[in-house]
Amino acid sequence: MLMADDNSALDQRILILAPHGRDAEVIYQFLMRNGFECGAVTHFDVMVAELSRGAGACVIAEETLQDSSVKELIAWLGTQEPWSDFPFVVLIAKGSSIAASAARSTFDQLGNIVLLERPLNSETLRSAAASALRARWRQYETRRILQDRMLATEKLRDSQAQLLQLNETLESRIEERTRALAQANDRLMSEVIERERVQQAMVQFQKMEAMGRLTGGIAHDFNNLLNVIQGSMDLILLLSKDDVARRKAEVARRACERGGKLTGQLLAYSRNQRLDLRSTDVLALFEGVRELMKTSIGSLIELEFKIEDDLEFVMADKNQMEMALLNLAINARDAMPAGGKLKVKARKAIPPEGLLPPGTYGRISVTDTGHGIAPNILAKVFEPFFTTKGVGKGTGLGLSQVYGMAQQSGGTARVLSEMGVGTTIEIWLRSAEDFSETDKQGSIPVLRVVTAGTRILVVEDDDSVRQSMVESLEALGYEVRQAADGEAGLRELRREQPKLMITDYLMPGMTGATLVAIARKEFPELPMIIATGYADMEAIDQVIEGNTILRKPFQLVELATSVDQALRRCADQPQA
Repeated sequence: MLMADDNSALDQRILILAPHGRDAEVIYQFLMRNGFECGAVTHFDVMVAELSRGAGACVIAEETLQDSSVKELIAWLGTQEPWSDFPFVVLIAKGSSIAASAARSTFDQLGNIVLLERPLNSETLRSAAASALRARWRQYETRRILQDRMLATEKLRDSQAQLLQLNETLESRIEERTRALAQANDRLMSEVIERERVQQAMVQFQKMEAMGRLTGGIAHDFNNLLNVIQGSMDLILLLSKDDVARRKAEVARRACERGGKLTGQLLAYSRNQRLDLRSTDVLALFEGVRELMKTSIGSLIELEFKIEDDLEFVMADKNQMEMALLNLAINARDAMPAGGKLKVKARKAIPPEGLLPPGTYGRISVTDTGHGIAPNILAKVFEPFFTTKGVGKGTGLGLSQVYGMAQQSGGTARVLSEMGVGTTIEIWLRSAEDFSETDKQGSIPVLRVVTAGTRILVVEDDDSVRQSMVESLEALGYEVRQAADGEAGLRELRREQPKLMITDYLMPGMTGATLVAIARKEFPELPMIIATGYADMEAIDQVIEGNTILRKPFQLVELATSVDQALRRCADQPQA
């Protein structure tokens, strides 16, 4: 496949094929304004010609895939070298079902695609374009490494030929030199193998980082939408007397909770999160993940759950535990391609000596009847990036994530396996038997409506989210002022200091973390809350101190509790 030099501007071009309407013009102008090199094409034959000159990614409208000339693009993809996996960003209609789409087979042949739903969000389009170019640049780096390796191989082959020639003429002198060269060759091969291992680990890390950045922008907008819906439903439940409306609002509120959980599980793959360790009902945990596990493993595998009577609650982050169980179920499915049985059990247990500090623990085990794990690799299964699956079929992060989560929760994880019999993964967590009955039941705090006069400043760039938060706080009895960005928030603070400030984290210009840092210097006694659906935790950690993080999407009761706790902490602090 012809390809321009990887240092040329052509290699960073984004080709746009959207011949209907003004999509191509709008996308072209937006990407050019954001520093991307672009080119618009009208047919696939033109696109193939431009691809042969050089390009970094393509943006294609879904409807063009019905054109018969798409075969020319498919044929071009077939000529790619092994290092190349050309990225495509496909624009699909809102509500489009990929499974039912006539272009589904074309999607499969394109391979490396990202789907964006229209109408487009500008930040999502920019992020997708940047991610596609980063992925393509890494492929260019892979090509360069392969070329370097081929050059090294050629040099090694030339050296061996020279050795053979010297051996024929100077056998007595060459014998000693051959041994030295053999030792050097061994060292070289060891270095090549080690470099390859490190490179593979780096590629996996960069892949996860790119996915995290892409999903981060999507998660932020998605959580904002969920927050508006959930806030409205909570207000209906608080203020409405109509039983029918309240029932429908409760259904919508539960759907928002599921959406928030889905976003949290998506982000768990690509960034570090604080564990929300709470007394977790094991039965509720199993019920919450049962259907998802059943769908993931398929109909050939029988799924069984069992909880011993002596274990009810463990200290765990429920979302992370659900993700861990789902990871283990997918691994078990891959170990039983012809079907089998998967058992998920929980019971109270005393850990073997030396495994954990003395105490009461819950043991949650996931057992399959698959082919088992070989003894020589059993000790490596929890290592990051270690996988026995084929290329492209696993990241090698699933079991290491399970192990890290268990360790951070105060427990551990271990694996037991026998070839031809099956594998058991155990997650050991601290038992929550010392917690109060109220904590175990997970009771919801009662909303405490306050008297008017307590002034709160809300800083949020999303108009809908800001309006929802303002209305919720006003319904609770607070007096609320609002600002649309960090600069406006600072002006409001300086004009008349409130009793509390609530700020979004991800805002254009000044982030919530920066706003909190500046506000603390000027108003050290002011309590503050940072609301976020996806954020840079390191940036927040630098300014959080006595402040509170409010996770989006949040319920009205969570908002009320966070505000009440922040005001109480401020009131309890000794005055200077």
